[in-house]
Amino acid sequence: MASWIGRGLMILLIACLLPALLVECRIRHYKFNVVMTNTTRLCSTKPIVTVNGKFPGPTVVAREDDTVLVKVINHVKYNVTIHWFVLALFINIIMHALLTFRHGIRQVRTGWADGPAYITQCPIEPGQSYVYKFNVTGQRGTLLWHAHILWLRATLHGAIVILPKLGVPYPFPKPHKEAVLVLGEWWKSDVEAVINQALKTGLAANTSDAHTINGYPGPVRGCSQQKMFNLPVEFGKKYLLRIINAALNDELFFKIAGHHLTVVEVDATYVKPFITDTIVLGPGQTTNVILEANHKGMGKYLMIASPFMDAPIPVDNATAVATVRYSGTQPLALTTTLTTPPLINSTQVANNFTNALRGLNSKEYPTKVPLKIDHDLLFTVGLGVNPCPTCVKGSRVVGDINNVTFVMPSIALLQAHFFKINGVFTTDFPSHPPVPFNYTSTQVTNLQTTRGTRLYKLPYNATAQLVLQDTAMIAPENHPFHLHGFNFFVVGQGVGNYNSQTDPKKFNLIDPVERNTILVPSGGWVAIRFRADNPGVWFLHCHLEIHTTWGLKMAFLVENGKGPNESLIPPPNDLPKC
Repeated sequence: MASWIGRGLMILLIACLLPALLVECRIRHYKFNVVMTNTTRLCSTKPIVTVNGKFPGPTVVAREDDTVLVKVINHVKYNVTIHWFVLALFINIIMHALLTFRHGIRQVRTGWADGPAYITQCPIEPGQSYVYKFNVTGQRGTLLWHAHILWLRATLHGAIVILPKLGVPYPFPKPHKEAVLVLGEWWKSDVEAVINQALKTGLAANTSDAHTINGYPGPVRGCSQQKMFNLPVEFGKKYLLRIINAALNDELFFKIAGHHLTVVEVDATYVKPFITDTIVLGPGQTTNVILEANHKGMGKYLMIASPFMDAPIPVDNATAVATVRYSGTQPLALTTTLTTPPLINSTQVANNFTNALRGLNSKEYPTKVPLKIDHDLLFTVGLGVNPCPTCVKGSRVVGDINNVTFVMPSIALLQAHFFKINGVFTTDFPSHPPVPFNYTSTQVTNLQTTRGTRLYKLPYNATAQLVLQDTAMIAPENHPFHLHGFNFFVVGQGVGNYNSQTDPKKFNLIDPVERNTILVPSGGWVAIRFRADNPGVWFLHCHLEIHTTWGLKMAFLVENGKGPNESLIPPPNDLPKC
């Protein structure tokens, strides 16, 4: 297998060097040392898990069609995996792969580089390493990488910047400069201790103590020494801001005082540009905006990230602050133009943003939404309560999809699937709720769920329409759902219960936005469509980490197609073992 990969890389390298093929690609190498780093925030110091001692972690930069190899070496006491929001492709070593980068032929896909622990791989144990290999194809923009085990992604995360191919311009005016803005959360306590205590008691975890912009919360009461991030700009210039929500459990608003933002991309897909003063991002979502530095006077302008929660659920209500600083402004200048964050429950502000998103649907970047549907799915998402004799109240809060609380296996599902290991999972996940009810009412009194490692099987190249329906079990809540292995088209959404007879008539099948993470509205539903052209096992889960921990997750098993180019490739030799 190792020699096979080596030959593939050699052929790819040769292809990159052949100008006759008009191929312009590159093999990019990164080394991630996962280490403990003493870090001070909120006037308190604690050791945190980082990559190369950085928080946020290093930015992975590639161009479309590049191949990326990241060697992750685990120097900490925890098991580690890294998830890449990139749609990972494997290097196809047969000769027609030489034409892939010229004519857009899609290579055989693999999930071995995807990263979620016990879904596509066993974790990297302390003292061990693993090389993630993936080819960046069909995506350009901003994505997130993060740890995908325990709650390590609180500090183990960073940006992925995918530039267009050489010679291919942005579908918007070229900015003067670009900047990455990573939004996050910060706990004074050890984050693993926080979730372990919650699991022990069966109750919700303590909320974070602050939100951050590029690792800093900004000035806070009682901590005058707290640093803040500053973005330098020049009057008359335009800047591309790559904004990422890397928070564990909070959806966030983002805005800059005195400036409008032109939205041009979400989740590494271009959108029809529109202007707004506030954007909203769920955990895992990314948004690229153009900031025009159009204020003639020197000065500083407040940049803020504040929480969005339109349900009666406690969240960290702290606002992270940073500044946009015009060149020539003295560092100690007192004048800062302020702005006010939206109310924490500003549903309309969030809806105004999400409803404005449309796919670019141009000749160069067409919207290929599936029109014929093979699998019509309805998944109810929410919370429940199951017995727990050792918990404080004799019960614990759980998450569920179609009343199934997902049970994590002790061996990776992808390995069990590839090697045909029986007894690890079943493929009987329900396509619809086992017992239909008034999903957004409060009439249900039985909050108990079933448990299992149940997958839903999709034939290769089948099309699926999935309606994610929020429920009022315990409380209605906005859920950011992330699908691994695929982008999907958001064809519709609404409040209340989804109506399969009337709501599809209002679907947008012309220019729906394409994403990998979508906010299921509180007390409402969202409909997405995708084509299952990526064989393997692919995780679907709420990207609120507490909900993922509680079992609000499932996985799709996409079968092989016809022949080797539509089939899952064997795992690499250095794939970690359980």
